[in-house]
Amino acid sequence: MEKYINTPINNEIILDLKAGDYVYITGKIYTARDAAHKRMYESMLEKEIIPMDLNNSIIYYLGPTPEREGQVIGSAGPTTSSRMDKYTPLLLENGLKGMIGKGKRSQTVIDSIINNKAVYFAAVGGAGALLSKRIVSSKIIAYDDLGTEAIRELVVDKFPVIVVIDCEGNNLYETASSNFCTLKVDI
Repeated sequence: MEKYINTPINNEIILDLKAGDYVYITGKIYTARDAAHKRMYESMLEKEIIPMDLNNSIIYYLGPTPEREGQVIGSAGPTTSSRMDKYTPLLLENGLKGMIGKGKRSQTVIDSIINNKAVYFAAVGGAGALLSKRIVSSKIIAYDDLGTEAIRELVVDKFPVIVVIDCEGNNLYETASSNFCTLKVDI
């Protein structure tokens, strides 16, 4: 099912999203990869302020390439989400509601998604140049010393993603692969 949502996202939006839904996101999202997650995690453990408000926010696991002249951002494809798994439960406990990446998540993260009523989206890997066209603006807001891994605030317009894990723990990677296996056997 196709759905259009605006950020920030709330529980009403989260409860309506189901694994397999095609979703178009409009509004503000943040980027953060491994190094930025590590810093935020350590700051949170030390009870320090982190550079953005996580409440009802979405983080895109992205380290964009440099933009060319006339572009807002360079190629903007997702990175492998499991690299953030160590840090994700704490971020979810502190208000994060959505993550965009690619690949499977650990059972600990899935449990945290369920407990915190959040959602995991996938963006199409290898389509970074096309995805960048859905980004209206980009600015570094923290950790600029990390280069492409700095935290950015993006404004997106109908950014295409798929719900992979919904707030009930339904996991598209599991259902799609089991359906594929069934189809393969029946052929």
